[in-house]
Amino acid sequence: MTHTTTYQRLRMEIGLAEARLPEPELPEGYLWHPWHPALLDRHARVKRASFAGEIDSRVFRSLRDFAGCRKLMRSIVDNEAFFPQATWLIGFDAGRGRPRDCGTIQGLALAGGLGSVQNVGIVPEHRGRGLGRALVLKALRAFRAARLRAAYLEVTADNHLAIDLYRSLGFRLVKTIYKSVEAEPLAV
Repeated sequence: MTHTTTYQRLRMEIGLAEARLPEPELPEGYLWHPWHPALLDRHARVKRASFAGEIDSRVFRSLRDFAGCRKLMRSIVDNEAFFPQATWLIGFDAGRGRPRDCGTIQGLALAGGLGSVQNVGIVPEHRGRGLGRALVLKALRAFRAARLRAAYLEVTADNHLAIDLYRSLGFRLVKTIYKSVEAEPLAV
């Protein structure tokens, strides 16, 4: 027997012309990696590690495993609106010569001058260091440089830390969306 759970999602938007968008800074040891097709699997791995066990992996099946995250990344980069300038990976180099990926974001540039922020993800052990803020600022600045008028994102209403981050950057709530998800059957 399956049952359906409904999740509240918030669509938040920011006007790019009037937004205060400082140059994003990364803490020492962190590195920016601009989009390149060879990074697709690395983005998918970070996405998987970022969303594992989080509410969004219940809302979106694609975030539950690496194959789903890879398929999601492929669908984003194959989308005609894919905007590489707003797609970034953050790595961390602890001085061992092999940086570890720890943050991801993707962007779409849609008709009507609208940027869409996709899948802001920070792996748990790197949270609380301002990486999510830096990723969103990096994407927003790319949208502004392309002369887009506004950007939006969607966030699950229970993700209070993300909502607080987006509000602090100037995003405002424009719409509430309800997403119904069929829950996995319980083992008997």
